[in-house]
Amino acid sequence: MDEKLERAEKKVLVELVKLVQKRGLEGTHGGWKEFLKTYDKKFGASLSDPSRRSNDVLISFLKTFTKDEDLKLFSIVLQSLSNRNTVERFRKQSLDNESPEQSLVRLTLEHPQYPLDYAFPTVDEGWTVTKPPKRSRAMKSNAMIAVDCEMVLCEDGTEALVRVCAVDRDLQVKINELVKPNKAVVDYRTEITGVAAGDLDGVTCSVADIQESMKKLLFGGTILVGHSLHNDLQVLKINHARVIDTSYIFKYLDAPIYRKPSLNNLCKSILGYEVRKPGAAHNCLDDACAAMKLVLAKLERGEVTLVQDVLEPEREKLLLHRIPVYVRREEILRIIPGAVAVEPKPSKKLQGHHYSAFAVFNTPQEANQAYENIEGVEEKDSSGLPQKRVSFQFGNGVAASLYICKMAQDDSRREVPSTKRAFAGEEKLIESKKLKTDNETAQGNSHSEAVSNERAKESTESKMETDEKIVEEEKENTNKLDENLKEIERLKKELKEKEAKIVLQDKMITNLVNKVEEMKKALNRKK
Repeated sequence: MDEKLERAEKKVLVELVKLVQKRGLEGTHGGWKEFLKTYDKKFGASLSDPSRRSNDVLISFLKTFTKDEDLKLFSIVLQSLSNRNTVERFRKQSLDNESPEQSLVRLTLEHPQYPLDYAFPTVDEGWTVTKPPKRSRAMKSNAMIAVDCEMVLCEDGTEALVRVCAVDRDLQVKINELVKPNKAVVDYRTEITGVAAGDLDGVTCSVADIQESMKKLLFGGTILVGHSLHNDLQVLKINHARVIDTSYIFKYLDAPIYRKPSLNNLCKSILGYEVRKPGAAHNCLDDACAAMKLVLAKLERGEVTLVQDVLEPEREKLLLHRIPVYVRREEILRIIPGAVAVEPKPSKKLQGHHYSAFAVFNTPQEANQAYENIEGVEEKDSSGLPQKRVSFQFGNGVAASLYICKMAQDDSRREVPSTKRAFAGEEKLIESKKLKTDNETAQGNSHSEAVSNERAKESTESKMETDEKIVEEEKENTNKLDENLKEIERLKKELKEKEAKIVLQDKMITNLVNKVEEMKKALNRKK
């Protein structure tokens, strides 16, 4: 294989393996490090950087994935990498006269998060892919459209488009539409979206209608602009190659590259105004205009790398999770007194019939007091933070429950002994020992006999407690054994099913590799 083509293949394979690591995916031989321990007896997981492994090792690891959803994800990532390669090919052809707008497109596509955030399931029904223009003149187009969307929560735990706004470079409104969700809605998130159920009376506009309007606006190589634009494209079901993401092109000083500035902070830092006040509902027209203004400011000022993190008023949140989708936020506000808002918690994974959210308070003290006042069974979550399971009933008698978790350890409960307290404790300990010695001397043998009887009693009680624990442990072990046997049977059945998929999986992986090869050959033909 040509050395240049091998390097191109290596880059794609490394991207895929890093994606697997980031999402914690496992093949038939476990995760990346577990695979290395069995595949390479000499180095094992000590050499776990995918970029330092050969293409054969990377391909062998990817072939251990047999689940349809994993193979589908790999295909999606290859599509996003294809988008990046399209723009990269154009950049090499016209490096000397790359426009400032095109440089921001390149900056977006070169961001490490791009293959992860923009890995869309374009093979799913209802998706539309805008084909990259073949003519270089279209690729030089500096036309820009900024978009922003509002989403509602549906019964199946997914989100649906409810409003979309788009503006051009001159901030002229091109789209400002309410959209009828195609699924049953359980929460319109009115305090966030600004849209209530009654606002959709008589609305017939669908996602497909918006897609047709967007395709007309994006025809001829138009650049699509937005803040965390992948969220909008996900709900619009549109895959577009020429994008500028304002959460990518501005960076905090001395901060990890994955830390993205918020739209509000960018507006305060770069444009000098707030796009919205704390607690106010979103206005997607304002947000679309803000994204376009930020891009225009970047084009005018050039390199803007120092974005000051403008501090918001001190606010505290409680995490709410395992919330049934039929529980609306107004119901939650009734069981969490003092919360000023309930914000949905974004999630890349579908949560089925549950969702998560944040209860927002003005101060940490208010959040802590609200948590203490909530009646529920207190326990620890998987991170060791305190949480409560709260059960309640609606007015119609329907029962529900959710978990309320603190976002950080409560400092007020931590023991932080000072030197003064330590000395005071030592003095009390010395006095206690002295008093005990004097009493023992005065009481003599009678006290010793009493102590002996007490110890015997404690020993008997301790033995009884130990016996009870042993019985309980034996019962628990028996139950675990039964569960393990059932799990073994389930795994045997699953293994048989996976064996049937291996042939199909090998073909799909081969097709993916062939697709990469075709991409490289096409790249060479263009040079």
